[in-house]
Amino acid sequence: MGRMIETVAVFGLGKVGELVALMLVESGFTVKGYDAAARQDPVGARAGFDRFQLDVSDTAGIRQALDQVDAVVSCLPYHANIAVAEAAHATGTHYFDLTEDVPTTQRVMELSQLDGDSAFVPQCGLAPGLIGIVGASIAVTFDSIKSIELKVGALPQNPTGLLGYAFNWSAEGVVNEYLNDCEVLRSGHRQMVPAMTEKERVVIGGIELEAALTSGGLGTMCQTYEGRVNRLDYKTLRYPGHFKQMHFLFDELGLRDERELVGRVLQDAKPPVSDDIVYLHAAVEGVKEGLAFRENYVRGYLPTDVGGRRWRAISWTTAASAVAVVELVAEGRLPGTGFVRQEDIALTDLKSTNAGRLFAEAGEPR
Repeated sequence: MGRMIETVAVFGLGKVGELVALMLVESGFTVKGYDAAARQDPVGARAGFDRFQLDVSDTAGIRQALDQVDAVVSCLPYHANIAVAEAAHATGTHYFDLTEDVPTTQRVMELSQLDGDSAFVPQCGLAPGLIGIVGASIAVTFDSIKSIELKVGALPQNPTGLLGYAFNWSAEGVVNEYLNDCEVLRSGHRQMVPAMTEKERVVIGGIELEAALTSGGLGTMCQTYEGRVNRLDYKTLRYPGHFKQMHFLFDELGLRDERELVGRVLQDAKPPVSDDIVYLHAAVEGVKEGLAFRENYVRGYLPTDVGGRRWRAISWTTAASAVAVVELVAEGRLPGTGFVRQEDIALTDLKSTNAGRLFAEAGEPR
């Protein structure tokens, strides 16, 4: 019996999208890559997938592309995802994305509740995505849960300057995380709180870090755990002093309403580096086997080789998580219709896929 998904479109062949396409090929899918930029010597041809030019503002073009595939993975900027999701619903195409944008996910949830026979699986990246899978997989082993604390940091291994940072991810996305309010659980109820607050000290493998609340990293977890967990939050990990500098930039210089400008300035000042590291820190407290207990899951992921090339840690961890979820839907191990939450995915299942095995092979306990 064949898989539910055989042919996949990847929209956006940037830092992560190109690797998503490559890993899908390695997992046995036929892949069609779509990007706004045309190349005379397409990297996709060498990696085993065809590459096409597509303007994602062209609704008819999106639908035509989706008519030729079983599923789409959108690796586009968050503001372009809704148009792709709506086209996926119209064409009966399984939909996956990497978004951390709350309004985008709300629209995807609405589409999933309409009549249709396809799966809608947003937030398949690192945070939201993998970190929620880790946290939920720990939580399910507890008799009762007091708190779930989730943290992720994508950082340079060798930081410089007061920010101690490099924009290996979208500067636009990072600015939104820092400025948009954060959904959390407090006393078991959902609340919205300001970003870059509730700072705390974290030490991983002898490396001192700081963590503060940022938006979007929990995905749908607050809805899932409301009334069941007293405290739930997501924080971003940075080197000490980072958030103080960001408060200076946004508040003392009055740039909170200049997001596009700030994104350009930060990208120019702190360009990507190849020697990055991704930290995952998940902690669950509660009662297990009748006793109070806290379980930690801490990992540090370094750059690794995929398809004969060296990939940054942020790229392969994001891509591997997304492709592993596509594999699970294709194999019928996740629902093939409706909305699929990241917290409903078991970490053991994710790691058992061709793409997910990288987390077992390349991730080192810290």
